[in-house]
Order: sequence, then structure tokens, then C-alpha cells
Amino acid sequence: MDSGQIEVQSSKIPRHVAIIMDGNGRWAKQRNRPRFYGHRAGVEAVEEILHACTNAGVQVLTLFAFSSENWHRPSQEVQLLMDLFKSALSSRLDRLQEWNVRLRIIGDRNGLSEELRSEIAKAEALTATNRGITLVVAANYGGRWDITQAAKQVAVKVENGQMTSDSITPEVFAAHLSIADLPEPDLFIRTGGEQRVSNFLLWQLAYTEFYFTDTLWPDFDKTAFAVAIETFFQRERRFGRTSEQVESLRRV
Repeated sequence: MDSGQIEVQSSKIPRHVAIIMDGNGRWAKQRNRPRFYGHRAGVEAVEEILHACTNAGVQVLTLFAFSSENWHRPSQEVQLLMDLFKSALSSRLDRLQEWNVRLRIIGDRNGLSEELRSEIAKAEALTATNRGITLVVAANYGGRWDITQAAKQVAVKVENGQMTSDSITPEVFAAHLSIADLPEPDLFIRTGGEQRVSNFLLWQLAYTEFYFTDTLWPDFDKTAFAVAIETFFQRERRFGRTSEQVESLRRV
């Protein structure tokens, strides 16, 4: 496979790709630069992967930008990350419009500054009617937070008599999660060499194919993405069925 080109039947392309963009700090350290230098380089990498996903026919790209646990990092780094997020939203908004990208931000916005919440609302409103790829950015997000807030919504409906406890099914519960209106991820990618999900989309990753790479996020380009997609093509997704059943369904 050359130059990051992905040539395959569109039916095999993952509809939804979710990525933990890990390794910015180590990338900067290798170059004897401060960690923030790596985070800025990571923003540039987002654009290339967004293009790669669009060209491949991916419908949804979800990126883990800032987790609930990242608040434990040094306060200066946290503030720099928040400033970078805000500036990236404002400086790239016209570009997202040009590319027909619909932007969604998920996570607990109560922990974000009023100024940042305003930028988020503006970006989401401006891109809401776009019909290209949906870019979901998880900021101040945690899988446990997502499940908890869904549980609270369901509990309120039970208390108000809108539903009974017996009517709660996995499907009913899932409808209250942050990205309930989007397909669940088909492919999960984590860069940087770690092999864990780190509280990311815990419910939604139940049947997702995992791909881990040692490549640090700023170096994860369209060619590296094509390798991840090629690996996905080689997986047999059974969803609890046998291989024989899957083959039989393919022939129908």
C-alpha cells in the first residue's frame, strides 16, 4: 500500500473510527522541546487524519482530546491545553465549514470555562447543517461519566413515571449516552504504544476492533492510518456468531 492510499470496497470501510491521540509529550521530549510543543504538533496531525478519514469514506471520527483524569496534570499544562483547544476551535472553524465537517463536542462542559463553552456552542451551531464527516471531540470526557449521566437521565424518567424499571433495556439505556445518534465505533486506534482504553467510550467500544501502534500521535499520518485500516479489513467481526454464520450472512 503506497502513500496512504486506501483502495477497498466502501462496504468494508469502518463507519466510525475512534482515536486516543497519545504521545504528544514524548514526541516533544525526543526533540528536547516542552510538552506543549508536542500538543501543537498533535493539532496539525488531526487535520491529516480528518482528511484521510474523509477520503476513505469514514462517516464519524471521534478524538479523545482531554479526559476527566487529565485535570490531574500540572496546572500550567492544563491551562495551555485549554487555550490550545479554544484557539484551534476559532482558527479552524472556517476550514471545517469549507470541508463540510459537522463538529460535535462531548463531555462535561460544566468543568470548562465560559469562554470555551461559548466557542464550542458557536462552532457546533455553525457546522450543524454540514453533511460531510462528523468530527466528535471528547473534551473533559470520561466513559464512566457518560454512563453515569445516562443513568441519571433514566432515573429521572423512572421517578417521573415516564418509564418503569422493567422497561430499561440496553437499547433504552444506550439512547441516553453522548453519541447515541451515531453508529458505535467500528475501529478504535490508540497511538503511543499504550494498550488500554483509559476510560474512553466504555459502553460504545463493546464490539469495536482495537488497533494499537507505537507511533506517537504527531507522527501518525495518512500512511499510518492506511495501515490501521488495512488491519481492520483483515478482522472477522462476528458479534457473537460463529465464523460459519458470518459467512452464511455474507452470501445472503
